[in-house]
Amino acid sequence: MISFNRRTLFKASLAASAVATLSGCSLLRGTTQSGPGQLAGAVGLPDGTFAISAIDLQGRQLWQAPVESRCHSGCTRPSSNELLFVERRPGWSFYVFNIHTGERLHHIKAEGGEHFVGHGIFSPGGDYLYVPANRYEQGEGIVAVYDSQQNYKRVKTLELKGIGPHQLVMHPDGQTLIVALGGILTHPDYDRIKLNLDTMKPALILMDRNSGEILARFAPSHHQLSCRHVDVSPGGNIYAAYQYQGPRYETRPLVARYRGGQYEEIDFGHEVLAELGNYIASVVAHPENDLVALASPIGGTALIFEGSSGRIVSKTRIKDCAGAEALPGGDFLISSGQGELIHLSAHRSPVELARMPLHWDHHLVL
Repeated sequence: MISFNRRTLFKASLAASAVATLSGCSLLRGTTQSGPGQLAGAVGLPDGTFAISAIDLQGRQLWQAPVESRCHSGCTRPSSNELLFVERRPGWSFYVFNIHTGERLHHIKAEGGEHFVGHGIFSPGGDYLYVPANRYEQGEGIVAVYDSQQNYKRVKTLELKGIGPHQLVMHPDGQTLIVALGGILTHPDYDRIKLNLDTMKPALILMDRNSGEILARFAPSHHQLSCRHVDVSPGGNIYAAYQYQGPRYETRPLVARYRGGQYEEIDFGHEVLAELGNYIASVVAHPENDLVALASPIGGTALIFEGSSGRIVSKTRIKDCAGAEALPGGDFLISSGQGELIHLSAHRSPVELARMPLHWDHHLVL
């Protein structure tokens, strides 16, 4: 089922005129002062501890900062030297670092009765941070809003009217939050056990970041298609990636696209869907072209497809691959839990850039 209003359709069809102000989790979409050759990611280390690691694209470590618990994803604060990472669900903290040195600048804990889910995004000017979270006793999904100019003071809460938000990104209009609502109920007392698989209500949500008004809510074709990851092109095309919670032997569409007022799922066919293992860990729309990358650690498969047609143009096997980011020039970088960094292109064979003695988590920040 799909619900929307006319204002949503107008806003979501805006062209890329505002993209220069767009914040995001890559250098291309949210310029920092770090330079184009640096990336960062949450890592697990051989001794069982966790850190944020920054390296150059040749695999040389620039800095490494310890964290108390496993982190998941991060983002850069526009027009600053700040890099932020959020703990993995159930996450009790997020951390802010100096992007050049790894010095920890802030350590912000979740409010009582809430936990983070591993993602966050800044407003276009970097003044506000939006972090998806769960009120775990009530089973309510929210977006917690922090003022970065007041040392990340909590200033607002936006209600999602649903369960289990995960990733969120900013629309090119600079005003609309795009939220992947997974629909899965969990509770910290039960680790990561999924408590409501029969009654899930996943959705892709468009929300006004100022008022909290839900402008649109799009439901997947099956209630067990957990909408977990999302990205948006400069032109406003939205791509949502699912994780199917039904039987492993079934295959269902794992990617949806919203464009021109229409929400539609892309079916890659049974063979490719089986290779993806009913699970997509990241989706990235390249800001320079019409290409979109996906990575599945369960299936050990990464691929690139054309956003406009859904045609797959590159597919490769990478064990435990999960992270994906857009590289300047039109290609993508894929990371794996085996410590690999792979240059993935629509036009050339994959190239291993580095293999490191660590475990990359599911997302990268350029």
